[in-house]
Amino acid sequence: MSYQVLARKWRPKTFAELAGQEHVVRALSNALTQQRLHHAYLLTGTRGVGKTTLARIMAKALNCETGITATPCGQCSACREIDSGRFVDLLELDAASNTGIDNMREVLDNAQYLPTAGRFKVYLIDEVHMLSKAAFNSMLKTLEEPPEHVKFILATTDPQKIPVTVLSRCLQFNLKQMPPLVVIGHLQHVLAQENIPFELPALQLLARAAQGSMRDGLSLLDQAIAYGGGAVAEEQVRDMLGAIDQTYLLEILDALAAKDGPALIAMAERMEERSLSFEAALQDLGVLLHKIALAQALPDALGEDLPERGKLLELAQVFDAEEVQLYYQIALHGRRDLHLAPDEFAGFSMTLLRMLAFTLEQGAPARREVQCPTPAPVQPVARAAERPVETPSSPSRTEVPPAKKNHFDGNWHTLVSQLKLSGMAKMLAQHCELKSFSGDVLELCVPEEHRYLSEKPYQEKLKAAVAEYFDEPVKLSISIGMVTGQTPAQIENRDKEEKQAVAVAAIEQDAFVRELIDNFDAKLIESSIKPL
Repeated sequence: MSYQVLARKWRPKTFAELAGQEHVVRALSNALTQQRLHHAYLLTGTRGVGKTTLARIMAKALNCETGITATPCGQCSACREIDSGRFVDLLELDAASNTGIDNMREVLDNAQYLPTAGRFKVYLIDEVHMLSKAAFNSMLKTLEEPPEHVKFILATTDPQKIPVTVLSRCLQFNLKQMPPLVVIGHLQHVLAQENIPFELPALQLLARAAQGSMRDGLSLLDQAIAYGGGAVAEEQVRDMLGAIDQTYLLEILDALAAKDGPALIAMAERMEERSLSFEAALQDLGVLLHKIALAQALPDALGEDLPERGKLLELAQVFDAEEVQLYYQIALHGRRDLHLAPDEFAGFSMTLLRMLAFTLEQGAPARREVQCPTPAPVQPVARAAERPVETPSSPSRTEVPPAKKNHFDGNWHTLVSQLKLSGMAKMLAQHCELKSFSGDVLELCVPEEHRYLSEKPYQEKLKAAVAEYFDEPVKLSISIGMVTGQTPAQIENRDKEEKQAVAVAAIEQDAFVRELIDNFDAKLIESSIKPL
């Protein structure tokens, strides 16, 4: 016999064999057992989740020679002919190919005649949303008052395109996408029955690639068996799918946590050497970041069988929740804009560097506080004009704070460092440049590349922090445009670069270092130098 593909060979023939759709199976089984039969059923769901399979099982349940039952025998002539596609009273119509009213009229004209061999005439109309408006209209009367011997089973991937008048005459059942664990379990069962060796990580890759479709999972399994020469191994499946080894992405996240730029670029170069898809890498990176965010909110939501579970839980403790949200957004934008980059490597590495830049900006103040020597306590004279210090000799001066307009000198960088801000609102303040200020109005500008920081919730938080600092209402006007290099973030970066240059120069001029370089041809790794 010729080879039969797994998706057809292992198509479920009973409700019990149908995986992942228990909610629909239960409702239909109860209806069949109690003889509470509707004349029209609408099955909705994405590709490969079992709509047509379920319709054929329903046809057997209605026409089995043992009687209307939720457990058709599978042995009578009606069951066997339905399984083989030869049952004369099961009429399957592909609406994608037969969209016109003439096709529908022909179907409906035949509906008035009694079944030839079965108990019911069952009309299975696949992709019913493709019918024309006239064809739908011609169905309405039959759907509303069908002959007792006729059952309609409609299937579609897009129920929103079906007229409400048709929907209201059907019992609708929504078939869910298959969870990866369900797909993996079914693939394991198939491989065990076929006596084909496999590795579990390979099935996890196939289940992920199937994207909720059992049929796609079985088709990919067929391909993997052929690719692997009769076995299903992780390495071969990864090569076949072009899938990204999660180790690369986890090491990228480790490098981000360590704020290690050279390690990030080295990882991107390793991926380029293996000709891995950077678009797929950004997609998988987004998936991992989603799982980290999930672990931070609901640690138990990560499955125990997830290979990276331990590492993801560890990273969930390392990153702040806002950092994860930001990285996720950057990964999505990087993937969206990948085709605009000079090449995929440039687009991918710039996405990683963008993540690193935000990491360094958020972490820079904390590092300076830890590494710098603690200064002796100094009376805050510089801010006395804005917020007078209460002393015995000037009690009255603290009762009426001076107006803000007399004491804000336009140093936005200094002001931002004094504000009680965190997260995205803090980043908005750091990436804004002060264009002008007058009275209680501050006009700020944020560059186009940081437009997303100007969303209203972040503006409101910034406005509240400024108002709290000056103890009076303020008006913030934030526009998108060009900046001249005077944002707090840019100033801090210049300051950091200057300190880094001084630190590197100090190391280069060290006598011991010079001796190593001159006598042993040593090389100075500048990225390992951190200024104190």
